[in-house]
Amino acid sequence: MKIMRFLFVIAVSITWLAGCSKATTEDGKEIIQVAVSAEVNPPFLLADENNEPIGYDIDYLNEVEKRLPQYEFEYVWGEEESNLIGVGAGKFDFAMNWFFSNPEREERFLYPETPYGYSITGLIVHEDTDDIHSLDDMTERELAPVAASGGLRSILNEYNENNDPDIPLITVGSPSNENNLRRVESGRSDAAFLNITTFHAIQEHLHLDLKVGAVVSREPVYAVFHPDHHQLAEDINRVTEELIEDGTLPALAEKWFGVDFFQDLEDISPEDFG
Repeated sequence: MKIMRFLFVIAVSITWLAGCSKATTEDGKEIIQVAVSAEVNPPFLLADENNEPIGYDIDYLNEVEKRLPQYEFEYVWGEEESNLIGVGAGKFDFAMNWFFSNPEREERFLYPETPYGYSITGLIVHEDTDDIHSLDDMTERELAPVAASGGLRSILNEYNENNDPDIPLITVGSPSNENNLRRVESGRSDAAFLNITTFHAIQEHLHLDLKVGAVVSREPVYAVFHPDHHQLAEDINRVTEELIEDGTLPALAEKWFGVDFFQDLEDISPEDFG
């Protein structure tokens, strides 16, 4: 699948050029530099017909900003790794890119306590397959190739460490999601392990004879903050909890994903994804 990219003209204020620390607007709001991924990952982030950013992440950030009138968010769009480097260097206050939590990043950045959403993984199978409902069903089946690292591989590695028999894994450097899905459709593999949102984004273009056979995991996603920005992280964490409790984020999840991923995993089924 081609990686689409936003084309934005970024207007940068003189106050930001002087450094993002404690820059303020004329009415006294603290300007917060937010690094946002330039890579489209619908429905977390995508572009409308005018090339303006829309999606779950944008709606979430807009709701947060409404409830924190002491801040004004300014967005800078860039690649994931450069965004993280910028947060670590203090160029940006926090970064949004549906980040998973892992020990390496937790050493470098400040994570809020509460995730703002979830990435749901699943087993993608042929439309005619009705006997694959969990990773347990893959121990004697062929799973499409997976990368040697990354969040999806970590889930599979953890399964194999804790279960016997394990799932045979075919490792390749950079597996193509499209090719893997075509392997499943043709019968060369029994299932592919993907983020379900990735599968649906590809399906919009390819219309393959495939479906979600099993929901496997619900992986929390976070914004990541500069290590010194405890107050900002606490403020956003508090508002995130409020948005979950009052139903705002569950409603946005339904709007963009068609399912409330704040439910417990056992309450989410493949049928919820159509």
